Amino acid sequence: MQYTTTYQSPLGKILLAADNIGLTGLWFENQKFYPACTAPEYETGDVPVLADAKRWLDSYFAGQRPDFMPAVHMLGTPFQLKVWEILQTIPYGKTVTYREIARKIAAGQGLARMSAQAVGGAVGRNKISIIVPCHRVIGSDNSLTGYAGGIDTKEALLRLEGAYPLPGPQTAD
Repeated sequence: MQYTTTYQSPLGKILLAADNIGLTGLWFENQKFYPACTAPEYETGDVPVLADAKRWLDSYFAGQRPDFMPAVHMLGTPFQLKVWEILQTIPYGKTVTYREIARKIAAGQGLARMSAQAVGGAVGRNKISIIVPCHRVIGSDNSLTGYAGGIDTKEALLRLEGAYPLPGPQTAD
């Protein structure tokens, strides 16, 4: 069974989704890749994992570093799962580039290189934004690029964490 609920953040309404394992989605209303969670298999309600996610968001939007992680259930390709695993290691208030993630994956697989664009595609398909912090990934020139919730939202999240403004040029990647 899938469960959904909404959360009113300072940046707009957020849709949360979960199954019996953990959180499966967190999307700003009307963002790119916003799901259609109106099928019969979705039930509205506050199951424990959704309550945990709301508590995490309350702490986060209060400007605090949440001290726990709600259970997540990431569903994707093996490559996407590897990228999303790396996203979860980016510290609060810090940023990394798509290129840095690509290099880390390449090194872990014994490859000479990995496409930063492929990493960007996987980052963009992250279904659990904020909690799995895809907003902390920036262009190699320190530009804010590629956030499904919108660049203004990405900037606001980084500001909240004290990670913005970024050093260096702010041009498109």
